Amino acid sequence: MGVGRSSFRRLKLRPRAALVEATPNAVVPALRDGSSAKVLALPADRADDIQAEARAMTRSANASVYSPKLLADKYGSQPFKVVGRTLQILTALGSFGLKLFLDQRNGVLDRNKRVRAVELRTIFTQLGPTFVKLGQGLSTRPDICPPEYLEELSELQDGLPTFPDEEAFACIERELGLSLESIFSSISPSPIAAASLGQVYKAQLKYSGKLVAVKVQRPGIEEAIGLDFFLIRGLGFFINKYVDIITSDVVALIDEFARRVFQELNYVQEGQNARRFRKLYADKEDIFVPDVFWDYTSAKVLTMDWVSGVKLNEQEAIERQGLKVLDLVNTGIQCSLRQLLEYGYFHADPHPGNLLATPEGKLAFLDFGMMSETPEEARFAIIGHVVHLVNRDYEAMARDYYALDFLASDVDVSPIVPALRDFFDDALNYTVSELNFKTLVDGLGNVLYQYPFNVPAYYALILRSLTVLEGLALYADPNFKVLAASYPYFAKRLLTDPNPYLRDALIELLFKDGKFRWGRLENLLVQGRMDRDFSAKEALQPVLKVLLSPDGEELRQLVTKEAIRVTEAFTLSTISDTYKSIPDFMRTLIANGNANGPLMMPDAEMKSLVELRDQVLRVWGLLQSSEDFDPSLLLPIVQVLQQPEARRLGERVVGGITQRLAARFLQQLLRTPTVST
Repeated sequence: MGVGRSSFRRLKLRPRAALVEATPNAVVPALRDGSSAKVLALPADRADDIQAEARAMTRSANASVYSPKLLADKYGSQPFKVVGRTLQILTALGSFGLKLFLDQRNGVLDRNKRVRAVELRTIFTQLGPTFVKLGQGLSTRPDICPPEYLEELSELQDGLPTFPDEEAFACIERELGLSLESIFSSISPSPIAAASLGQVYKAQLKYSGKLVAVKVQRPGIEEAIGLDFFLIRGLGFFINKYVDIITSDVVALIDEFARRVFQELNYVQEGQNARRFRKLYADKEDIFVPDVFWDYTSAKVLTMDWVSGVKLNEQEAIERQGLKVLDLVNTGIQCSLRQLLEYGYFHADPHPGNLLATPEGKLAFLDFGMMSETPEEARFAIIGHVVHLVNRDYEAMARDYYALDFLASDVDVSPIVPALRDFFDDALNYTVSELNFKTLVDGLGNVLYQYPFNVPAYYALILRSLTVLEGLALYADPNFKVLAASYPYFAKRLLTDPNPYLRDALIELLFKDGKFRWGRLENLLVQGRMDRDFSAKEALQPVLKVLLSPDGEELRQLVTKEAIRVTEAFTLSTISDTYKSIPDFMRTLIANGNANGPLMMPDAEMKSLVELRDQVLRVWGLLQSSEDFDPSLLLPIVQVLQQPEARRLGERVVGGITQRLAARFLQQLLRTPTVST
């Protein structure tokens, strides 16, 4: 049931128009029979929306899923097709492998890495959609590819020649069971964008006048991808058996990647991904996520809001709209951190074409075919890993790789510790604001490449996501550092999150050698306040709870010592300040010639006490100056002080202070008077 292009009004599109223009929901028009049409995709009518989604799922019931067994059964009986594609792939990859062999034999393997990486990128592009996707996947695997290959493969663009528009329009009608005239009042005569799996048209819905993006799947894509993965999986068995340099289970990696690609072929699944992402992250005023029109969506057709915008790497176009690239990148970083470390559900393909700056200054996320999840344990382990990095605790960093699922539990991490120390000791000579994220990723990639690491897919995609964002920012500001932009979020989480793992990480960060590091706390508060979600009411409450818990004895001992030290600092520095404020003739009578007045201690010790007091006052000032500060913040402290454990803690503090001050007083009484000559 094809429809000619003459049936549709051509839309005049700006060259840089992106996939989507969010417009207000239109009034529902009346149908010919006088009844009112139901807008099934509008959030305002959730019941109808659920029904529309259910109908879309029914339309996608026969969508292909990845099954190694089904592929083996299917292509095992088609030897001519298998041999033909095999020869095509082997000709391309065989010549590349021969070059690698000759490079190794001639001792120029390392020297030619960059050249060979460029050649591999070109070969993947020529071999078609599966290999473009495979190259993009390899670009996130530092445990498989050297840094030169990671960099080149990350530049793979999945733009391919378009397929005929008549085939696309016929697919829309076939999938939705409706004619184009009944769905759209207009549709672009040619695609606005083309990718490896499909192409996108701009259209206007007939019932509402709303502008939408209509993505149509490439014909025969399931067949092509299925055959390729059947062959690639066979190669994976060969690599596992004969290639010792690759320690990861290649077949398992191929299966995981193939499942993701096949999921991308089901556009209803992509629509559900978009809805979930929208629910979690579009609550922020500076984030936009297009919505799905379920009645015009199936396994091979996806209809979503059209959003006008500019790709995030088009700096001049963004600035002409009065926007700043760095503001948008910072928005992306903060949203990515929430994705990775709060809910654990994140956009796994944030290349510039999927991140748009809208005229309103929002950051729009597009293309939700490839999503991933961070396991809950790993979310906290990543934050703990940052703490261990800041503390230069490389033994703890190495142990983190168990929780992150980088290493099997039976792998000895002791040989890895020196490699981490050698790299990070140099890298950490820079401040957090100077540290380049890509430098860390590349250095960590070299470590992973040398040892038996198996980088989980979620972590590789995290590295890729943040590296892409930093790369976009560097176009606008060569001095931009993604770690500096991320640190406020980490500081806020450490100060306010009640999770036991993060409470321990915060305590580990703040205490060293039995002493409290007030400078660290001050820095965390300064950084944490930069995060818009920071709350002074929540700051440090998790630590207070663990302090008074039955398991907090060790922490209570540390806090007791620190409370005594701080009280002594306030008392003695106040005495010193009071002494300095009295007239000179009285000082002589009191001090008997001692420089510190009535206190007999070295200048350096007094200076240290004054610095400690001033640090504590600055920390208190930071809490007080927070917008949501309220004296009621202290009520939980008063309440817990009434608990038996708190009273015992208070008694220990008072006893310790009394002993220290009594010792100081006796020292002053027994000091040798200065004799005038």
